[in-house]
Amino acid sequence: MDGSGVRTGAVARYRQTRELTGGPVLAWSLLGRLPAAMCPIGSLLMVSQRTGSVWCGAAVAGVLAVGQAVGGPLVGRAADRRGQRRVGLVAAAVNGLAVLALVAASQARTALGWQLLAALVVGLSVPLVGPLSRSRWLWLARGRPDRTAAALWLDGLIDELSFTSGPAVVGLLATLTGPGGGLLLAAGLVGVCGTLFARHPTAPPGVPAIPAGAADGSGTAARARLLTLPYLLLLAGMALLGVVFGSVQVGVTATTEALGHPGVAGLVYGLMGLTSACSGLAVAALPARLDLPLRLRAGTGLLCGAALLFPFAGATLPGLAAAVGCLGLAVAPQMITMFGLVERTVPPARLGEAMAGLVSSITLAQAAGTVVAGWASDAGGPSAPFLITCTAAAAALLLALGTATGTRYRRPEPPAAPAGEARHRPERASA
Repeated sequence: MDGSGVRTGAVARYRQTRELTGGPVLAWSLLGRLPAAMCPIGSLLMVSQRTGSVWCGAAVAGVLAVGQAVGGPLVGRAADRRGQRRVGLVAAAVNGLAVLALVAASQARTALGWQLLAALVVGLSVPLVGPLSRSRWLWLARGRPDRTAAALWLDGLIDELSFTSGPAVVGLLATLTGPGGGLLLAAGLVGVCGTLFARHPTAPPGVPAIPAGAADGSGTAARARLLTLPYLLLLAGMALLGVVFGSVQVGVTATTEALGHPGVAGLVYGLMGLTSACSGLAVAALPARLDLPLRLRAGTGLLCGAALLFPFAGATLPGLAAAVGCLGLAVAPQMITMFGLVERTVPPARLGEAMAGLVSSITLAQAAGTVVAGWASDAGGPSAPFLITCTAAAAALLLALGTATGTRYRRPEPPAAPAGEARHRPERASA
C-alpha cells in the first residue's frame, strides 16, 4: 500500500461522502461533537482548580461520564422514534444551558451537590452528534455499500479529530483564559453547531414505535429486538477497547510522573490520536474483498501486539511514546469496523440507539478501567496499569477470533427501493 494509493482512496471516499451529505453538515458534525470530548476533562480541570481538590473534580467528571453513558441510548432512541431534528434541537439547548450552569456553579463555589447535579444534566443531555451522524450517513446511503463504507470511514476520522483536539483545546484555554474557558466554548459549540446539525435537511425522520399487537407488519422494524447476540458481542468488544484507553491513560500519567516529566503526559497520550488518524486514512485504501469481520480480527491482533509493548518499552519516555503510537495504529480501524458492523446487527429504525449504545459501552468501560488502573498503580507501581492494558487487549483478541465471522456478520443485501422513495431520499443534500 503506497502513499499515492492511500491519498487516492481518501480523496475518493471524501468526495463520495460530500456528494451524499453536502459539505456544511460535515463541519457541523465535527464541531458539534467536540463538546462531548471537551466537557469531561474541562470539568475535571475547572472543579479541581476552583475547589483545590482533585477528588471533587474527579467526582464531577465521573458523574458527567455516567450521565453520558446512561443518557446516550435514551437520546438515541428518542431520535430514532421522533426524528433527529426535534430531539437534536432540544438536546442542544438543554446541554448548552447545563454546561453554563456547571460553570456558574463552579465559579460561585456552590455546594458540591449542585455541581454534581449540573454535571449529571450535562451528561444526560449530550446531543450525540457523533452517533447520530453515523446513523444519518447510513440512512442516506442505504442500499449503496460503497457510499456506506466511505461515510463510515470519514466519520471515523472526524471522531479521531474530536478525540484528539477536544482535550487539547480545553488545556490551551485553561492556560490562556482560566479553568472555565474550555467549558464556555463547549457551550457555544453545542448551542450553535449542535443546532445547525439538527436542523440540516439530511436529518432523518423518526419511526414511531408500533404496539406489539398491531395488525399489519409496518411496525416490524421498529419492534425488532436490539440486544441480539452479534450486537452484544460488539458492545463487549467496545468495552474492552475502553478498558485499554482508561488503563493506558493512567499508566502514561503515572510513568511520566515517575520519570520526572509529569507535564508531558498529555502530549504522549495525544500520540495515540495522531497515529490513529493516520491509520484511519490508510483504511480508505483497503480493498473491498477484505470484509469487516476479517478487518476486526486483524485489527484486534494489532491492538494486542501493540499492548504487549508496554511492559517492555514503557519504562523510558521514548519507549513509552513509541508504544502509545503503535497502539494508536489499531484504534481507528477498530472503531470504524465495529461501527460498520452495527448496520449488520440491528434494525435500521434503531441505528441511532445502537450507535449510542456503543459509545456508552466504551465510556463506562474507560471510566472503570481508569479506576482499576489507578488502584493498580498505587499498589504495584507505575507500570502496573499496563498489565490491565495487556489483559483487556488479549481478551478482545480472543473475542474477535472466536466471534467475528462472516456467518455472524453477513453483508447486507441491497434493499429494493419502494415506490415513492425517491421523493424522500435525498441524493445530495443542500447546504
